[in-house]
Amino acid sequence: MTLTLLHDVRPWGGDAADVLLDRDGIREVAAPGAITAPDATPVDGAGGILVPSFSDVHVHLDSTRMGLPFRANTAGDTRWSHIMNDRENWRSAERSVAERATYTLGRMISQGATRVRSHAQVDADSGLEKFEGVVAARETHRERATVEIVAFPQVGIHLEDGVPDLLDVALRSGADLIGGIDPCEIDRDPVRHLDTVFELAERHSVGVDIHLHEGGSLGLFSLDLVLERTRALGMNGRVSVSHAFSLADRSPGVDRALDQIAELDVALTTIAPKGSLSVPLDLPIERLLELGIRIGLGMDGQRDYWSPWGDGDMLERTWMLAYTQGFSRDHLIEDCLAVGTWGGASVIDPTLARLSPGARPGLAVGDPAELVILRGDTPTAAVMDRDADRTVIHRGRVVARNDELR
Repeated sequence: MTLTLLHDVRPWGGDAADVLLDRDGIREVAAPGAITAPDATPVDGAGGILVPSFSDVHVHLDSTRMGLPFRANTAGDTRWSHIMNDRENWRSAERSVAERATYTLGRMISQGATRVRSHAQVDADSGLEKFEGVVAARETHRERATVEIVAFPQVGIHLEDGVPDLLDVALRSGADLIGGIDPCEIDRDPVRHLDTVFELAERHSVGVDIHLHEGGSLGLFSLDLVLERTRALGMNGRVSVSHAFSLADRSPGVDRALDQIAELDVALTTIAPKGSLSVPLDLPIERLLELGIRIGLGMDGQRDYWSPWGDGDMLERTWMLAYTQGFSRDHLIEDCLAVGTWGGASVIDPTLARLSPGARPGLAVGDPAELVILRGDTPTAAVMDRDADRTVIHRGRVVARNDELR
């Protein structure tokens, strides 16, 4: 069995330690020099901060333009205009979906992400081409990261002929989850939309991840329909809601929704959006942690036909989460680092321990050997400085160092 011995690392910024790893997890944590493992591959941590690796649990690898010449954003002001802008332009990219997704996933890994959930668009225009491109990226990097793929009907399920059948084929071809999007605003038939999503989930025994940008009472209505189906089908722990902007406005119905989300163990994912007083978009992170709700962080699009934002760096996105939450205290910024690392891991694997305010899990004996060594005086300093010198570990093996893949 291959062993790796990390010398002189500081778990979550604490005292220096040596950490012994194998493919299955962390085997031993001890004072520097106390572990004897002559067959282990040594890695000098040089006093770096050891934390769980980053988990990007909401990304669209099929639409990325990272590594390609810059294109100005030509989308309109509505979500639908962005969807159509992608449709009008994706075929003119200088590289195939597979090449673009593979490059971007590699950049994500080299910067510290070893657990990824990517949506892959399935619709009447692109068929399975985008899905297959993300599958190819996953295969290329299968020894460097764990990648889940969501068969995602971005253009709705019932607006165009044949989409349910295409989603069915994607799920039979390796998709890990079935997606959905704004059932009131896109398909304008929320019952039919969600019935199709959950029927496909039940047929293929897969999880569900719903994009829910709908805000206010409309978003809470759609969310209630998701929770209703989760309860009816006994899918506790197998449903995620992305964005969930309706939970950001702090209206009276939000507390009831959060209680149900906690009860049904529905996970939430955020991309750290910046809203406004009139249109709040930021989820109440500390409240979610207090309730034991699984919450993860994602990059969303990456320099694509929706916007120029996104660079594959989840440490950067962690900084953004702390910034948009208005956090300045160290313990709150570290909570954001926990969300960007272990929080996302718990979204992918609901058996992992839940986060809570101040919890710093992921570095105990028996925890997965999914780790990253960061530079900084403290975890908060690491978030603020975002040094590119990082050592990335997947299944107990170094897969990237100093921004280069291995």
